[in-house]
Amino acid sequence: MRTALRTWIVAALALAALAAHAAEPKLLPWRGVNLAGAEFGEKNLPGLYDEDYIYPTVRSTAYFQSRGMNLMRVGFRWERLQRQLMGELDTTELGRLRAFVDGTTDRGLSVLLNPHNYARWYGHTVGSKQVPHAAFADFWRRVAEQFKDNPRVMFGLVNEPHTMKTETWVESANAAIAAIRATGARNVVSVPGNAWTGAWSWDSNYYGTPNSVAMKQLRDPGKNLLIEVHQYFDKDNSGTSPICEGPGGAERLQRFTAWLREHKHKGLLGELGGGANPGCEASIKAALDHLHANADVWAGWLWWAAGPWWGDYFLSIEPGPDGQDKPQMKWLTPYLPAR
Repeated sequence: MRTALRTWIVAALALAALAAHAAEPKLLPWRGVNLAGAEFGEKNLPGLYDEDYIYPTVRSTAYFQSRGMNLMRVGFRWERLQRQLMGELDTTELGRLRAFVDGTTDRGLSVLLNPHNYARWYGHTVGSKQVPHAAFADFWRRVAEQFKDNPRVMFGLVNEPHTMKTETWVESANAAIAAIRATGARNVVSVPGNAWTGAWSWDSNYYGTPNSVAMKQLRDPGKNLLIEVHQYFDKDNSGTSPICEGPGGAERLQRFTAWLREHKHKGLLGELGGGANPGCEASIKAALDHLHANADVWAGWLWWAAGPWWGDYFLSIEPGPDGQDKPQMKWLTPYLPAR
């Protein structure tokens, strides 16, 4: 009798373990965080290093790596890296960027380069008379030449284009992609849409031609694209309020997910975040559950944000001096590898 009972208990525990394992979401390829700082000081360009802006340190990535993250999206300013359009990259600024990239990828992490410029250079949109498509393509050719031999480097064309014709953005994006591939670079290229690349507004027309229409014209000779969208869960989808309200986390992503599947693209949720409260926790978990349930078209996600100068910013998951997790990091734990 005791032997039978013991056998039953062992079998029950094994079944429970299998059920728990089955309930765990399968990991997506890319899981990470936006590391901000080098894009700061946008009203003082090019600005002074360590006064107007600062790069995150390689050492700071160890915390996120220890939590199971494998992708760091690092912002910087185009105007600092290339002081003159069509000119050489600034040696000093390139050195700062390279030090972070090389040190971070040497740790086994990947880095998504992110000129945090909103498809602008000194306020002029790409594709304009002041900043023609060729200038944007030239910038990316030069950047690709620097990093193309590192397969852990991903090229994010720019952060959140907005207030421009969607067709103009797509033309500039295609020019940049062509220039990158002409260098022989095979790296992943991440391309955002117009209108701050909101997932919720992907098929809206308030900003002109919807991304869902214009972005069908993207062309990548290297066939290694991710379509990058951003999504917050406050009332206006901006990420400026710590309160999440309105449509749920999955609902705001569904139409974009369907578009990815229809057009055979892979998506990257390049920014998501919410304040440290139960409403935002529910929205974030629903969004990440949605990504995992549609893993055939979603490649990964990045939290906004972390970095050395955020202080008490409500979205920051930069750990305190004692290395203690912020509340939001605990929400992300089920979507990261077990420690």
